[in-house]
Parts: sequence; structure tokens; C-alpha cells
Amino acid sequence: MATQSMTCADLLLHLLRDTYGVDSVFGIPGVHTVELYRGLTGSGIQHVSPRHEQGAGFMADGYARATGKPGVCLIITGPGMTNIATAMGQALADSIPMLVISSVNRRDTLGRGQGRLHELASQQQLMSGVSRFSHTLLDPSALPEVLARAFAVFHGERPGPVHIEIPIDLFAAPVAAPMPSTPPRLFRASPDPQGVSLAAEWLRQAECPLVLLGGGCADAPTLARSLVEHLDAPTVTTINAKGVLGRDHPLDLGANAALPTVRRLAAEADVILAVGTELGETDYDVVFDDGFTLNGKLIRIDIDAQQLVRNQSLALGLVSDAGRSLACLLEHFPDPITRGGAERTSQVLTELGLHRDPAFTPFVPLYGVLREALPEAILVGDSTAPVYAGNHLVTQPEPRRYFNASTGYGTLGYGLPAAMGAQLGRPDLPVVALVGDGGIMFTLSELATAVEARLPVVILLWHNAGYEEIRRFMDAEGVERLGVDIQAPDFLTVAAGFGCLATRVGTPADLALALQRRPLDGPILIEINADAWQQALA
Repeated sequence: MATQSMTCADLLLHLLRDTYGVDSVFGIPGVHTVELYRGLTGSGIQHVSPRHEQGAGFMADGYARATGKPGVCLIITGPGMTNIATAMGQALADSIPMLVISSVNRRDTLGRGQGRLHELASQQQLMSGVSRFSHTLLDPSALPEVLARAFAVFHGERPGPVHIEIPIDLFAAPVAAPMPSTPPRLFRASPDPQGVSLAAEWLRQAECPLVLLGGGCADAPTLARSLVEHLDAPTVTTINAKGVLGRDHPLDLGANAALPTVRRLAAEADVILAVGTELGETDYDVVFDDGFTLNGKLIRIDIDAQQLVRNQSLALGLVSDAGRSLACLLEHFPDPITRGGAERTSQVLTELGLHRDPAFTPFVPLYGVLREALPEAILVGDSTAPVYAGNHLVTQPEPRRYFNASTGYGTLGYGLPAAMGAQLGRPDLPVVALVGDGGIMFTLSELATAVEARLPVVILLWHNAGYEEIRRFMDAEGVERLGVDIQAPDFLTVAAGFGCLATRVGTPADLALALQRRPLDGPILIEINADAWQQALA
């Protein structure tokens, strides 16, 4: 029962901090959110000010991926929402929990087209397309229930962004203050026992099983590793599942499902177990020819029932949390099966010859230096050449240590702000942003935020003078190059203007030395001259 009243804005901050344990928010204040900011000072919630709302969304995304906790944004009406929509689209594509709380115009003006400041015809309708749900708060007393719905999405079903908009006339509205409360404990769905038994029977009888692990397994690495080892099955770990099996696991094929040798293995598998993976194009068909084919019995486990029937023909589906299903399946395999899985995995990796592939060889020493200098680092990438290679080359010791924007939505500008969010969420680990000279220009202004927040992010900037990936596509399709050979600034001068330490390297030895000199109280930008680097390796 309520004992006193508070404003709707105060209630929001109270629920975020005390009920849901939110410790950081990302946002840019505006005239419509001043009242919301009144209670932030002294609230115990850290406020980080990006230089663009898209940066706020990417920071929240990186924070969520690195920690497993929802990233929270406070965003202004209208242009703030259209600015953050791209970041929400990336988070939606990769099932990342993100809470976006925005203002919206007064209740009595909504939908009237009066030309109010920041007015959109329907802000809620616009944001519905990049969120699990978008809700307009019309009664401040309903705020606890709406927030509970948001966190139920984050913790109880397939996560993704949630948008809650609050009319500006409600921020200061009085509302009954709740008694101290704790959030409800939500347990995700367990698989049907009959389905688990049938899946276990198929897997036990399989002669050439294959396991596909996606980002949905990130919170169940011990169970995933144990089941894979008991099945003795070669295993594809997608980009968002890197580290689930640990570093250099003998059954890990990596994120190489689009390469011909792995495709042959997949086509020959008689039973395939896919856990927490969309089986989507950017993980399994990045060459875009629809060539990833599963001919055997496909068993899928996913928290989203609709996802079970997308992309590949299903034989058996379990609607369930990945961890619970893995635990239930393990009960059917008290003793490990021996069927040469490690040998087949080793043979496939040898045939792949990733370290000899000309597309990857320039980046083998890059990741070798990173692994030697920063073995525990979280690697956060934009869409850029080192990331495309790293998707195939990198192996990590734990999940949530490698993620980028080359999957799903595939936006540019993600790497720098997402790395900053990861650093805020995991200050105990080094964080490296892998960016290109084209992509970083989308969010270069966030370098000011990194300096201001004293975030020790290492920014590796691969400078190849333009949009190299699009140049290759144009050349391959016989299209004259246009708009891809762009003018870049002097990044060292720009970084110095922001107060960021910066240096330029051209060899692996130079990179190793620069990493030794990285500061611990602010960012460092290390520009890699792509031409000099490749010449040094020739």
C-alpha cells in the first residue's frame, strides 16, 4: 500500500534502480525530458551522455551484450527517436535486451498534427517496427506494470528492444509511491519431456551428428560444452556464440558455416541439433547463394516458437530456454558417446586452412598480437575487413567476448559506441573496438564521450581509404566505382582534438608496442595503415 506520493519521473527512476537494478543509462537531455533529469542527480544511476542518440543505442547494445543485462536509454521526443531507431533495429535483429524510455508530446495534442515541437504523427507506431513492443503511458499509476512487461520480455522470452514513451505532461504528475518491492522471479519455459526423449533418441542413433550453437546459448556455456562433448559431435558456433565452448575447443568448427567444407559436413549430417540460433543468412549464408543445406533430421530449440519453422525444414522443435533444454538433454546421456567427432572437426579445419586463406592472412598476425597482448579482451566490431576475417579466425575463452554489427541488421557506426558500452558494463576487462575508416565516421563524435567518461577502450582503426567491401562488390558486378573512394580526415589530428591519445602503425611489431603503451584512464586510437601493413607481411 502506498505511504506517500512522488512524481511519475521519480517513480520511473525508483523502479529502474531499486526494483530492476539498473546502474547506468545512456541519453541526451532535451527540453522535453528536463523533468525526468531532475531526479537523476544523486539517484545512484550513472548517466552517460553520447553525442548522438544512435550512439546511445549502440552503447546500450554493447553494455547488454557484455553483461547480459538490459541496456537503458533516455531519449527525447521526435528526432531523438528517429536517431536511435537504427540502433534499435540492430538490437532487434540480434535479440539484445534494450529499454528505450522516451518523452512524447502532451496527451491532449497527440495525433492532432498541430506542428508541436518534435511532433510525429505517431511516434509509437514508428517505434513498433524496431521493438518487441512500444507502449504509450497514459496513466502514471500503470508505470510499474508496463516496466514489468518490459523486463518480462528481457528475462522470459526472446529479448529485444522495448520502447516506453511518457507524455511530457505526465513526468511531474503525482503518483502513489509503492512499498519496497523486488522484481518477480521469471523462469523460462522448459522443454516437453516427450520431445526431449525423442530428440535424445535421434541423437543417440545418429552416425554423423552436427550441433549448431547460436547466441541463445551465451548464458549456458557449461551445459552446451558438456552436451557437445557427450555427443562427440562437430559443432558450429555462430558469431554471437563465440566462446560458448571455450577457446580452441577440439569440437568447435567456429562461425564457418558459409564455407564449402563446413557446408559439405552439414549436408552429410544425418541429425542436426540447432540451439538458440536463427539459422539466418549472416551466420550460415554470408556468401548469399542459399547454399547452406541440411538434409538430415533437424532438431531445433528456441524460445520463440515461430523461429523454429524459419529458414530450414524442421523435423522436431522444442519451444524452450536453451539452458533448460541442454540440461534436460544431458540427462539422457550419462555416459559420453565416442564417434570420432574431434577427428572430423580437425580434418574440416585443416581443409579450411583459414590461416592460409588470402582473404584472412593479413589479419592472422593482427589477432595474434591481440591474443598475446590482451588475451581476456572483449572484441567489439563494426562492419569492416578485420571483423569479417575475425568472424572466422577468432576464438574466445568465454561468451560475450566477441560481437559486432556484421550480423543481422548490419549497420555501420556500431563498433566504437558499442565498445564503450561494453567497457562501462565490464570495467574489469580490456575492450577493443575494431573499426574501419568508413564506418567510424558514422559515430566518430562518440570519441568525445569516451574521453569524457575516461573509458580505456582500444580503438583499432583499419584504414583502407574508403568502403572496401562495397568496392569489391561493385568490381565483381562490373559496376563503375562511385561513392566508395571517400575522403578521410587525419584521424590522429581529430583524435588529438578530442583529447584522445592516438598513434599510427604499419606492422604487427608496431601494434604490439602501441598496445603496451595503452592508457588505463582513457581511450587510445591506433590507426593501422592497411597498405603498409600488407606490404610488411608480403
